[in-house]
Amino acid sequence: MSSHRSLRVAEAIREVVAKVILFETADPRIHSVTVLGAEVSPDLRQATVSVSVMGTSTEQKLALKALQHAAGFFQSKVADRLQTRFTPVLRFKLDDSVKKSVEIGRLIDEAIASDRKPGLAPEEPHPDPSEPLDHDDDVPPDPS
Repeated sequence: MSSHRSLRVAEAIREVVAKVILFETADPRIHSVTVLGAEVSPDLRQATVSVSVMGTSTEQKLALKALQHAAGFFQSKVADRLQTRFTPVLRFKLDDSVKKSVEIGRLIDEAIASDRKPGLAPEEPHPDPSEPLDHDDDVPPDPS
């Protein structure tokens, strides 16, 4: 099996699972799930679907449990799309990279906001290297 085929199958699985979550599942535990990607084993018999779940740790665990419970439903939808001899068995894995990046963005925003608090002196602009430097009034000019 070529790796190109594995990539096509993985992308098809990602698309199908994402669409089914958005449009065909009514389970409220799955409402905050975003499908990030899928990886397929070389023999195309197993696939791991990476998901991001916004919410608390408990909400994330419940969403993963609900996804795994509905794996057969997702697999049937994938089978309709792939029309291959075997449909990969789906496994779901939590990927917290999105949550981490949101947290990092929040921390950066907080740091920027704290730098802009009133009472702090604004940052001095960097001098333009093409302009001559101004001398302070109390420093005599260089006689040379």
